[in-house]
Amino acid sequence: MAMTAAELIKADQDHLIHPLHHPIDNAEPVIYVRGRGAMIQDIGGHEMIDGLSGLWNVNVGHGRTELADAAATQMKEMAYFSGYVGSSSIPAIALASKLVELAGDMHGIFFSTGGAEANESAFKTARFYWKARGKPDKVKVISRQQGYHGVTLQAMSATGMAAYWKMFEPRVPGFVHIPTCYPYRVQEGKPGETAGQTAARQLEEAILREGPGTVAAFIAEPIHGGGGVIYPTDDYFPLVREICSRHEVLFIADEVITGFCRTGKWFATTHWNVKPDIRSFAKGVTSGYLPLGGIMVSRDIKEAIDGVKPEDRWMHAYTYSGHPTCCAVGLKNIEIMERERLWENAAKMGDRLLAGLQQAFKDQPNAGDIRGGKGLLAAVELVEDKATKKNLAADRKVAPRIQAEMMKRGVVTRVRPVAGAHPATGDIVYFAPPLVVTAAEVDRLVSVARDAVKAVLGV
Repeated sequence: MAMTAAELIKADQDHLIHPLHHPIDNAEPVIYVRGRGAMIQDIGGHEMIDGLSGLWNVNVGHGRTELADAAATQMKEMAYFSGYVGSSSIPAIALASKLVELAGDMHGIFFSTGGAEANESAFKTARFYWKARGKPDKVKVISRQQGYHGVTLQAMSATGMAAYWKMFEPRVPGFVHIPTCYPYRVQEGKPGETAGQTAARQLEEAILREGPGTVAAFIAEPIHGGGGVIYPTDDYFPLVREICSRHEVLFIADEVITGFCRTGKWFATTHWNVKPDIRSFAKGVTSGYLPLGGIMVSRDIKEAIDGVKPEDRWMHAYTYSGHPTCCAVGLKNIEIMERERLWENAAKMGDRLLAGLQQAFKDQPNAGDIRGGKGLLAAVELVEDKATKKNLAADRKVAPRIQAEMMKRGVVTRVRPVAGAHPATGDIVYFAPPLVVTAAEVDRLVSVARDAVKAVLGV
């Protein structure tokens, strides 16, 4: 006999440990049961726009029977067999080949089951590469404040949000954090510097301070996701690429959120014509229908992996690397994106979303910054005072109140203070709907956000 909604909630509270778990946030959990396109429905039958694509990942939208059919077809053929060296599967080979074709700047693919595992793989690969090249002391990784790279122990150590560290210290040694490129907030810039030049200089200073002979890699999201949808200036990543090349530091682009048409291109680094040495991916590769992630590596890194002695081999592995069903779904997901040209809709609807937010919040005195411009990845930052950029007082609990007001009006998304209460960020309303979102749904996202903010802040 099926459980009632009340019984499900009680069982959830008693037995299910959630990500970022605390019971204070689970007094009234929402149980989601179905979705279609950009819409999601809870167990009570309430339908809402999915304003965050699940968790930045349902790029092709909910309810795609093609993806379910692709999974079922593969499962009927073979449940699983090891993808360890010496054995393979057709979907894994086909998806790896397709990803190399789409990326255009990468040569080798390793599969994980998610983004944190992908970044773990990237860090280990960077260390492997320098050992293979005869520079074993190059082990440190530089990352950025407000960067999110996952919360497994090594990925957590790269993540630049102190709230994720507090109860799990000590962190893995060898991780160094520097300021991000944040055009909206004043940074310690020199006269005449852009925010991108300031942030790039801080990267180079960190490399020199640590010693180039000790730094393996620099990791950055092309556009911050969980850290506040922070966009860089257009000069930033070309400068980063030059600095990393000059000091023999690998550049890892964390495209877990920004990959697979989210920003109006297949991969976000192409907005700046920048080639990373390693690109991590996950989320959108299957649009969240099954867990899959991985890393793409340059030809030089692939040759280093292939060129070592057998006893020095790349001893890294996951049981489910290249899982055939996940890869089959990934292939079908990419087929849908190509057929429907979803990068074009992401760019078009992203422009509409940004313009709508700018119009709706232009006279809102608490709208400190409105961010967007590259596909369906936008945010409104709310502050106490627009002129001083002072953050909202924590005891006002603005973020959860706005989130509740938005849900009442039929939109579910992330609305929260950025983890770690970083002084350079306020409360954030996030927007990253599925790439199939319509113009009417975008307009509704904007109007609901504006009405919810007005209901909470009174203006």
